[in-house]
Amino acid sequence: MLRLLSVTNFATIERLEIELAPGFSALTGETGAGKSIIVDALGLLLGGRSDVGMVRSGARQSRVEGVFLVGGDIAQRMNAVLDEYGIDVGEEEIILTREVNLEGRNTCRVNGRIVPLRLLSTLAQHLVDIHGQNQHLSLLRVPEHMDILDQYGGLWKLRNEVTHEVRQLAEVQQELDRLRKDEAELALRVDFLRYQAEEISAANLRPAEDDDLTLERDRVANAERIITLSDHACRALYDGFDHQESVIDLLGQVSKDLYQLGQLDPPLRPNVELADALTHQVDELARALRSYRDGIEYSTDRLHELEDRLALINGLKRKYGRTIGEILAFGESASQELEKLYHSEARVEELKSREMDLRRQVGRLGGQLSGARQQAAKRLADAIEEEVAELALEHAQVLVDIRQLDSEDGVPVGAPDPVPPATTFPGDESTRRVAFNGTGVDSVEFMISLNPGEPPRPLARIASGGEASRLMLAIKAILSTADQIPILVFDEVDAGIGGRVGGVLGRKLWDLSRSHQVLCVTHLPQIASYADHHVKVAKLASRGRTVTSVEVLDGEGKVTELSQMLGSDSGATRASAVEMLRQAGSWKENS
Repeated sequence: MLRLLSVTNFATIERLEIELAPGFSALTGETGAGKSIIVDALGLLLGGRSDVGMVRSGARQSRVEGVFLVGGDIAQRMNAVLDEYGIDVGEEEIILTREVNLEGRNTCRVNGRIVPLRLLSTLAQHLVDIHGQNQHLSLLRVPEHMDILDQYGGLWKLRNEVTHEVRQLAEVQQELDRLRKDEAELALRVDFLRYQAEEISAANLRPAEDDDLTLERDRVANAERIITLSDHACRALYDGFDHQESVIDLLGQVSKDLYQLGQLDPPLRPNVELADALTHQVDELARALRSYRDGIEYSTDRLHELEDRLALINGLKRKYGRTIGEILAFGESASQELEKLYHSEARVEELKSREMDLRRQVGRLGGQLSGARQQAAKRLADAIEEEVAELALEHAQVLVDIRQLDSEDGVPVGAPDPVPPATTFPGDESTRRVAFNGTGVDSVEFMISLNPGEPPRPLARIASGGEASRLMLAIKAILSTADQIPILVFDEVDAGIGGRVGGVLGRKLWDLSRSHQVLCVTHLPQIASYADHHVKVAKLASRGRTVTSVEVLDGEGKVTELSQMLGSDSGATRASAVEMLRQAGSWKENS
């Protein structure tokens, strides 16, 4: 619901705030007081067209702000729209703001964050319908007519089945399109994949082979230096050099000396064992070095062989991956794709059969849905005609137009079930194919004739704002359970009608407010008497300027306003006003 509307420097409005409540609120006042200007300000907030003429004379910008309470399904739809912008309203309130300056620039905000103007328009479709001369109508958006009809007829389950089948059909068709590429291109792809897979397979790679080869290559390339160093170390340990004893000999002498020291000083005896252990370790080291030295061979052929193998691996890395693991994974992927392409012809035939089955299924379900819509459309049209007859539109004729468009690429409507397997539709030459989408095989549009002898015309072409508002009110009353937009605004809904019909309008508006927040601009006291909340709009002179003000009326204030709306604030009109409020209150209590 709309909890608060704030308007600043808009047309004749300098500044006003209206606190609103659930239920039915009536806005009344003298002609030209600014009632419709308030509705226009709300329309601007909801993404309507802006004009620098809207900016109050002497001000630099107009500003309109609305605080909306949201929850449940409304909050979910809001969050789905706002998720792209990183805004989450939860299940609390959403604040919309729009500013228009003298240069014609717009600044739009949602909960204080600047957003594009189109976002306000998108949010408005979920929040408010404004019915009047400047209409912001969901019922004038033809694509929504089908949603309304399906909601009214309880057809969403069947429609969702159609949507599911259409999505599956689209997936099959996409895969078919991929497989039906140009044959030459497909052949080139097969040759290329075969070359890649065979090149990787022929290399016979092992995981981490490149690391092992690099180690061996470095060893062979430095064989002479390795042999020289290891031989020098062996001689130092075992043989010694000219005029120098070997490390083994020196450690032997150390062991003898320590043995004699141990005889002289027993605490030193454990060091003899340590010296023997060192001698043993040095002996093992010398043997290991000798074995390593003797195993080193310098081979030019082996070096070339290792370098060629590493060059092959590095070449594969440049083509297929940074590591041998990535190269092997690439080869596996190429082999798998190649296998799919080898079997693509069989897959194409399988998909063709699947496509045909899905087309029949879409046609069958679409035909069922279309038949159910035809029945629901007749009931809906009759109900609307009954409603508008009470609103001084007794000659109105309503038609819910349901059409199908022939298409060579369409689905067969009413195909027999079960359907025998075939590559063509049974009775292909006579079966009618119609266009389809996720909503089925129909297009739906509300049509109406307001005068005898005139053919029904699209709802969007109705010229009279008053007639359109009454028609919308009747349709909203019928669809109140189906319509999920929470706020309905009716501007000048009473245009061209008298007091008797005004009472009917008042009752219908109040009925509608059981499931919506209803705001109505009216000149008829018969309508205003049914309002739960009454807001008076007045035009005043202040500091030599005309300003618009609002006042929420209490019980006595309502009587005075209704009396003035009847023509004069006299005893007779006040008595009539009191009686209207009494009758309206009694009717609401008993409804």
